[in-house]
Order: sequence, then C-alpha cells, then structure tokens
Amino acid sequence: MKYYVGIDLGGTNIVAGVVDEEYNIIAKASTKTNCPRPEKEIAGDMSKMALQAVKNANLTIDDIEWIGIGTPGIANSSTGIIEFAGNLGFNNTPMVKYIQETIDKPVFIENDANAAAYGEYVAGSAKGAKNAVCITLGTGVGAGIIIDGKIYSGSNFAGAEVGHTVIEIDGAPCSCGRKGCFEAYSSATGLIRMTKEAIAEHSDCKMAEMAQEKGKVTARTSFDCMRAGDKYAKAVVDKYIKYLAAGITNTINIFQPDVLCIGGGVCNEGDPLLLPMKELVKEENFARNSAKKTEIVIAKLGNDAGIIGAAFLGKANE
Repeated sequence: MKYYVGIDLGGTNIVAGVVDEEYNIIAKASTKTNCPRPEKEIAGDMSKMALQAVKNANLTIDDIEWIGIGTPGIANSSTGIIEFAGNLGFNNTPMVKYIQETIDKPVFIENDANAAAYGEYVAGSAKGAKNAVCITLGTGVGAGIIIDGKIYSGSNFAGAEVGHTVIEIDGAPCSCGRKGCFEAYSSATGLIRMTKEAIAEHSDCKMAEMAQEKGKVTARTSFDCMRAGDKYAKAVVDKYIKYLAAGITNTINIFQPDVLCIGGGVCNEGDPLLLPMKELVKEENFARNSAKKTEIVIAKLGNDAGIIGAAFLGKANE
C-alpha cells in the first residue's frame, strides 16, 4: 500500500491528512492558521501537521510518497511558489522550498479549489468523467476544472475563476473589485446579503423574526422561512436560484463537461434548491437538444475533497 499526505491550507485552519492509494483518509491533524503572521511560521505549522498526521496513522515519513498542498490564491505548480493569496498575506511565497527544508519529500502545490475538484474527479462525484467542473458555494464561489483528466489552471495559474464572471452588469460589489460577479450573488455571502436586503424592506416577515431569535442572518434563514410559508423568503430563494442557474449555465455553455458537481453548505438544502435550479439550466443550456448533456450532481467528499485532491497531486503532475 502506498501513502500520500494532502494538506488543505485555509484562512482559518490547516488540515493535513494521510491518504492511501484507495483514496481513504486514514489519519488527520489540524491547527489554526492564525492569520496574519509570517509565512514561514505558517509553513512550519503545515510541516508539523503533516508529520503529526503521519504519526497518527502509525507510519513514518519514509512510508510517504509525496506531499500535496491545496492553497487559496494563485499557486504556480511549476515553481512551487504561491504567487498571491490575499487572505493569507502571501506574495511570491516559496512554499515548496519551505516545506522541503523540514521534510525531504517531493512537494506539489495547487489552488485549493482545483485540488478539491481533482479530489472529486479521482474519488468523488466526478469519478469516471473525462471532463468535469466542480463549483463550491461557500464564502465565495470557488471552481476547479478538469479537462481530459488534467487540472486546468490557465497559462498563469489563475484560471478557473468562474466565480468572477459577471452575471449582473453594475450589480453588487464583489471582493475581486468587479461588480455583479457570480460570486456576489451565488455564494453563501451573497445569499445572506439578499436576505438582509429583504428583511430591511419587510421588517414584519418571518426572516426578520428568525434573525432576531438567532441573533444573526445565515445562509439558511431564507430557506427555513420559505418552508414556514414566508412569501418574502420564497422571493429571496427564487432570486438566489435564478442567479445560481445563470452562473452554472454559463459555465456549462463554455466547457460542456460530462459532470458539473456543486458543493458547499448551501447544497444541503437539497431538492428545494436543486430541482428548480436544474430546470432553469435545462431551459437555458445551449446544448439542450443534444443527446449528450452535462450531469449536475452534488459533490460527495465535502471537506475531504481538498485533502484527497492535494494528496494525489503527484499523480496529476505525472
């Protein structure tokens, strides 16, 4: 049996996992990222978590084939440098070099959304596909693209940013600096914003009542209140689904993948989200009359996708 280490570097947590050749995570270790702080300190904790995960798996570092890292931002997989990761404060960070100063193993890096997509491709809901797109609806909208079994990251390693395609000209401001991005409307953050806007207009609605009870508005507020019969909540949900379907249709029209999988907490809403969204995509998909259509599925691996995908970056680079 061969073993690999995958590290999921996030703005909140650093999680390392030991993964066997059958895609099973057999041990993990994690710590807080504690940004902002010096990049070398973060790299040091990444190495520590990798070694701790190996120890937790009752293995030694000699049993490990390589280490893969999924990181936010622009990760140059050919140089091993994280060229930019705003939420980590990284600019031209030689991450592979830092890790190899502590652990003498091959090290690979990739953008975290690409790593998660690769995880779904090798072991999750996109397994068996030739071409796949994986979209994660979280704080932002992340995406990873697999073409002919290879991670597509563009000529400058900044590709696959479908979250920063505009679906509403001069719309809501996005964190990237543009207005009206897919991310600004279809992320959990966008859903929360639209819910708050509706509450401001209709202060006597169930959403306002629930927000007051819980002390905050969440991405579930509108869906929960829709199920409770709030017509204003239903209007928020319908608007959210319309924007989500637009972004997904755009992505399908560009890539026409075998599979498009979506993940993130919003997907836990299940059929009330998926069924109307799929109907809209079906109506608007350019290839709607084609015998071969993109299958839209829910991502299977959850938070483990990034670890498994990172662990198999060595295979992706072969």
